[in-house]
Amino acid sequence: MSQISLHAEGISDVTIIPNIFIDQFMPSANGAYVKVYLYLLRCYSGNFTELSVSSIADRLENTEKDILRALNYWEKMNILRLTRNSQKEITSIHLMDLHTMSNKPQQLPDFDSELDEIAVSIHTDSKPASRKSYSAERIAQLTNNDEIKWAMHIVEIYLDRPLKPMDLQLILYLYEELHFSAELIMYLYEYCVSKGKKNAAYIEAVALTWAEEGIDTEEKAKTATASYNDHFNTVNRAFGLNRAPGQIERQYITKWVEVFGFSDEIIKEACDRTILRTQKPDFKYTDKILETWFKKDVKSTADIARLDEEFSKGSKNQNNKVTPMSKPATNKFNQFPQRTYTAQDYEELERKLLNKGF
Repeated sequence: MSQISLHAEGISDVTIIPNIFIDQFMPSANGAYVKVYLYLLRCYSGNFTELSVSSIADRLENTEKDILRALNYWEKMNILRLTRNSQKEITSIHLMDLHTMSNKPQQLPDFDSELDEIAVSIHTDSKPASRKSYSAERIAQLTNNDEIKWAMHIVEIYLDRPLKPMDLQLILYLYEELHFSAELIMYLYEYCVSKGKKNAAYIEAVALTWAEEGIDTEEKAKTATASYNDHFNTVNRAFGLNRAPGQIERQYITKWVEVFGFSDEIIKEACDRTILRTQKPDFKYTDKILETWFKKDVKSTADIARLDEEFSKGSKNQNNKVTPMSKPATNKFNQFPQRTYTAQDYEELERKLLNKGF
């Protein structure tokens, strides 16, 4: 990704959010999009004028596609202007002066058909796959089913609005293609709405993940969601967090549970050691600890104790090791051949000394 230069009009050197943005743009915008715009304001006010899509994604714990989607949204809303190179990469972002804009509310684009949230489930970042569309005749046939009628009624209650055509298409896809029962469809919507996610793309992504994992009943879905909520709660308590894990944090936890196969007890031990050594909830540091344990085939806390003991013994042996005396260095003096003296030599030396009057 190329570097992006950031420019603005009518924005001071402190992070000020124009009232027109709060009054006219924020209420109808996706929360993730609002975060991107606020971060751009902060970058400009802090003179962080050189940035990239990937740096914004890392800072906001989002994907690059989601950042691009947010930037395109605000460009359509005319509150920023994007400049692109021949490869269609964004090279500059120009924040517009909202005070010069008309007070007339903007016409909001319809984002029901777009993935306006990071479509993640409790396990992975599954993206909705392409699916067929149902004809009006087929929809009429399926909606005559009493199970589907009841599920549609409950879904309307969860969404707190009448069903749209795309809602019908998704419900029928879940029932016909993924073979979800009416009870599982209702629980799917209940689960997603409880997390504040009413977007159809998000709901579909969760459904696809469940289908891939063989979750085909309401009971299995409840067990799976409860299990992962337990994993998240374990990490939150260990790190002293009072919020839901972010996207990248969820990916780490998923890796520890699904790839490494560690229990909550082992994960908690790694989190505790992270806090002791770094004095902060550092997911990267915890991941390094768990990766080391995984490579050493740790299965229980007893294995961790064994590794600690081996490390301690190794350190003591290293400290107690006697350093052998080195061989005397060779120099021009000890390289000189030593002379051997006889008794006659000593007598001759004594006679010479006496003759000199000593």
